Amino acid sequence: MAPILTHEEARRVYDRIGEWQDFQFYENKALEDLVSHGCFDRAGSVLEFGCGTGRLAKTLFKKYLPGDCRYLGLDISLTMVRLARERLKPWQARAEVVLTDGSVKLDVPDSTFDRFVSTYVLDLLSEEEIRAVLGEAHRVLRPGGLVCLTGLTCAKGLFGRSVTRVWERVHSLRPALVGGCRPINIKEYLKGGRWHIIHHNRITAFCLSSEVLVASRL
Repeated sequence: MAPILTHEEARRVYDRIGEWQDFQFYENKALEDLVSHGCFDRAGSVLEFGCGTGRLAKTLFKKYLPGDCRYLGLDISLTMVRLARERLKPWQARAEVVLTDGSVKLDVPDSTFDRFVSTYVLDLLSEEEIRAVLGEAHRVLRPGGLVCLTGLTCAKGLFGRSVTRVWERVHSLRPALVGGCRPINIKEYLKGGRWHIIHHNRITAFCLSSEVLVASRL
């Protein structure tokens, strides 16, 4: 089984590298694909699990979210929370960013959000935690609400598979060197009749592949 960073280890990693997260070279196309299929222009409320520096939230506020949409961002890293709060100051009346202890149990009432967003976070978690997060997403979303996810996945093609193997090898030895992330298959965790998948894609940039998935809560 691949080693997983503890919550405290993940906090230390992202407190240290948080200032550099906006320069991730492989995420942009996948995030653009996610936003284009997330119907954010019809969202009245958004919860982002692992909001990072607030870069995605800022894009949503500037270009997509209705004027009365509220946003809640959660993150384990104090550095990330500080950066996100600063970035979202123009929308501070509607945007809240909260520092968490890394627990996958959310202090949020049932059926209160239209969108549950998590990008490049599930690929840090154990299989048990991934299932727990998606269970919480189902709980906090209103019926018909959308879960919007992206994370690292296995690449196709000879060179892409080679890059994936190298990444997995580094992760197995020193997971902190790759931010704790490893390639996973998010779609496998959405089976069981609780979700209807409306968009599923694989985006490859710089030989690293990301899985993009949008599903509605049944």
